[in-house]
Amino acid sequence: MIGNVVERIKEIVGKRREKSIACFVDGPNMLRKELGVDLDKVKKKLQKIGRLTVAKVFLDQYASDKLIEAVTNQGFEAQIVPSDVDVALAIEAMQSVFNEHVDAIAIVSRDSDFKPLLMRAKEKGKETIVVGTEPDFSAALKNTADIVIDLKE
Repeated sequence: MIGNVVERIKEIVGKRREKSIACFVDGPNMLRKELGVDLDKVKKKLQKIGRLTVAKVFLDQYASDKLIEAVTNQGFEAQIVPSDVDVALAIEAMQSVFNEHVDAIAIVSRDSDFKPLLMRAKEKGKETIVVGTEPDFSAALKNTADIVIDLKE
């Protein structure tokens, strides 16, 4: 009898769902030569928290073919935006905020413009993650997120 209970508990615990993360990268803000951001490192750090179910990098129309290819080779989907990258990223991220299959929203940026997005995600019960680096890593963004990943550390 007790053996059956122990086996049942192991079965239930084993079925716990891994956290689903939707990741959105502000390409023009983060993928700059002087910052040296490695998307593979971003992915590995996020995979320690959960499973990446969405991985998109937003780029403007001036992104080189070489950059687009590099983004794709790292396992991210390149989203080319003809106008404001921040607006396109925010709209896509908000769709994930309202997706019941997404547990956490990760924003890869140094830009405080995404603070309202993180606040809304938290209101809707999502865990919030910010991945960024210095210089100019927004204090407001870091103070809003549940988890902060500084790529320099």
